Parts: sequence; C-alpha cells; structure tokens
Amino acid sequence: MEYLPNILFGIVLIAGIGFFARNVKRLSKSIKLGKDIDLSDNKPLRWKNMARIALGQTKMVVRPIAGILHIIVYLGFIIINIEVLEIIIDGILGTHRVFSPLGVLYDVLIAAFEILAVLVIVGILAFWVRRNIIRLQRFIKPEMKGWPKRDANLILYFELILMGLFLVMNAADYQLQLKGAAHYVQAGSFPVSQFLAPLFQGMSIGDLILVERSAWWLHIMGILFFLNYLYYSKHLHILLAFPNTYYGNLRPKGQFRNLEAVTKEVKLMMDPSADPFAAPAEDAPVPDKFGASDVMDLSWVQLLNAYTCTECGRCTSECPANQTGKKLSPRKIMMDTRDRLEEVEKNIRLNKGTFVADGKQLLGDYISHEELWACTSCNACVEACPISIDPLSIIMDMRQYLVMEQSAAPSDLNNMMGNIENNGAPWPFNQMDRLNWTNES
Repeated sequence: MEYLPNILFGIVLIAGIGFFARNVKRLSKSIKLGKDIDLSDNKPLRWKNMARIALGQTKMVVRPIAGILHIIVYLGFIIINIEVLEIIIDGILGTHRVFSPLGVLYDVLIAAFEILAVLVIVGILAFWVRRNIIRLQRFIKPEMKGWPKRDANLILYFELILMGLFLVMNAADYQLQLKGAAHYVQAGSFPVSQFLAPLFQGMSIGDLILVERSAWWLHIMGILFFLNYLYYSKHLHILLAFPNTYYGNLRPKGQFRNLEAVTKEVKLMMDPSADPFAAPAEDAPVPDKFGASDVMDLSWVQLLNAYTCTECGRCTSECPANQTGKKLSPRKIMMDTRDRLEEVEKNIRLNKGTFVADGKQLLGDYISHEELWACTSCNACVEACPISIDPLSIIMDMRQYLVMEQSAAPSDLNNMMGNIENNGAPWPFNQMDRLNWTNES
C-alpha cells in the first residue's frame, strides 16, 4: 500500500502521454494527406521567422492590448508548468518538493510562479470579458457560434482552474510547513498563496494534507487532460505555431505559385521546335487536377495551416470584403478546411486506411462559390495572421479549380479573359484602337 500512490500516478501519467501520442500520430497522418511540397529552402530565414513570430510573438503586439495579454497568459502558463517536472518526479519517486535543495533559487522560482499565476488569472478574466461582455465584433461572427464559442470559453475556464489549483496547493502546503507536518519540508516562498493560507488555519494536519494532495492530483491530471484536449481545440496552435511559422510562405505577397503543368504547356507553345500536334506518350501520367476542390488536393502546408488556426479573427476583421458585408471570412475558410479534413480523417480511419467517397467535398459543401469570388486577393488576411497562416492560397487554389476544371468563373471574369485572348487587353475593343487618340489634333 505504501507505493500505491506512485503506481496510480505512473498509470495516469502513461495513459495521458500515451493518448497524447496517439493524437499526435493521427494529426500527422491527417496533415500528410495533403500534396507534397518542398520547403527545404532558406533555412536560416525560416528559423529566424519561427523565433521572431512564434516565440517572440512580434505580430501579436500589433494590437497592443490583446498582444500583451496573450504574452502574459502564454508565458505565464508555460513557465508555471516548469513545476510539472517536479510534480512528475515527486509522483514517481514518492518525494515532496524534490528540488527544494536548490535553496534560495527554489524560493525565487516558486515566488515567480505564483506572481505569474496571478497575472495569468488577470489575463484570462480580461479575455473572458472581451469575448462575453464587451463582445468584440470579430468574436461574434456567424462562424463563431456553437462549438467555437464554447471551446474558447472552456479553454479559459480550464486555465483559470489550473491556476487556482496551483495556488490552493501551495497555500495548503505553506500551512503544513508552518505546522511542521512530516514530509513537508520548509521550502519555497509564497507571496500570493500565503494570503490564502488563513482559509485553512483552523484545519487539522490530516485535513490539510487532504486539501494539498487533492489540489496536487487535480492539478497534474488537469494538465494531462488539457494536453489531450488540445487535439480537439483551437488551442492546438500552442504546439503547431512553431512548425507553421517555420514553413510559412517566404515569397513576396502577391506572388502566386505557378502550376507546373501549365508552365510546361506554355514553354511548349513558345518552343518553335516543338510539334504542336504531338500526342502524349502512352505511358505518360494522367495530368494532375488543376487547383483544388477537396482537402486532399491541397498541400500539406495548407492543411497544417488549417490545424494551426487560432480562430482569433484578425484575418476576418482586416478583410475588406468582409468589412463591406460580403460573405467571405478568411477565418471561416480555415475552420471549414479543418472540419472537412477531420471528416476525411475519420472516414479513412473507419475504413481501415481507405477513403470511401462520401459525396461531399470542401468546395460547395463547406466553402461556397460566393465566398471565393468575394476575395480581392489583397493579402490583408495573410498580413494580419499572427502565426503565418495563408487563407488566400486555399482560396486561389479553389478558384483555379473552378476556372480551369469547371469553367465556372463569374461572367464578368469570363468576359475579361475572353477580351485578353481576343484583344490583348481586358477591355471589349481592339488594343490598337486604344491609340486612336494620338491621331487626334
């Protein structure tokens, strides 16, 4: 019975980490459903972008209030969880505050953790007020109804509870130290939780141990639960922001990737020695689909983008089409892509590794033609995203599919392309006629 808590802790730890590893594997498989694309170029710049954007959060502070609050919550939550290492060692070995021999350094660390915990709580409350009381416009868009709104609030509640448990655990521990309870060594400085200690002043040592152990267990189990909840939440960006910023687009804004098949055809047309009537070789591969109509037509980077989306809505709030009342929301494009990808992943998993056609696709069933053609391709959404997500690339790929596979461009665009083909200009008159004004006296 002496080692029962250690055994139980080991089981909980292995189960939590094992479930997380399973989810990471599923996530990796889903992202790999996308088309392969080589992004091994310019590694120094990619590392610099990751350090600057993901770690330094330079694009978050463009909006100072939200940016500073996010940095406080993010850094506070991460730094406080350094103590999880001590909790894990204590849980496995049956020790208590195993790092206490660090002396003054340990006191400083615990004090810093508590101050950060209070700052995190303040940040969480501010975020909750912004979402639920002030109701900022970007948080009440149509795509944020239902689960997205609940998910955002659940995360705030989780973090609030975890910080509260941390402070309660320390407060009870502090009281046990003052009472000289066995196994509770004199260690740590408690600038915040000491003010909670009077709540437990009249309790017996046995009751205090029950409070401290309960808070300790709930804290570590809450962290493991939170870790595994990330897979089902928009907060997956806590993990994916780093690879997403590393693989972010390095090309100048507005420079689109050329389709290899189209480039090849253009080069053949410009080659005077090429036979325009030559038939393709019998063993020539079937040409790839132009553009994208479903998630498997997108690149793995675009699918990584979809999973990394924080649903913060900065892209949508900056979108000129959305501001003028059009249906397009870049955030919804990313959310729809992720939802469809999860549906496809589940289909493949249930059918033992094979995708069984379900009569649905990303284009049409999730993202409408109206949304796609409302986009002005201005790159405002790409510029606004704090973690280098590129909704425009998905929009343009689906537009390519509509134009090149289905000839389903809007009539105005078809007229323009016809004029370019026939007149060498977008206007409905011969290009040479444009110079007639030079003959006027």
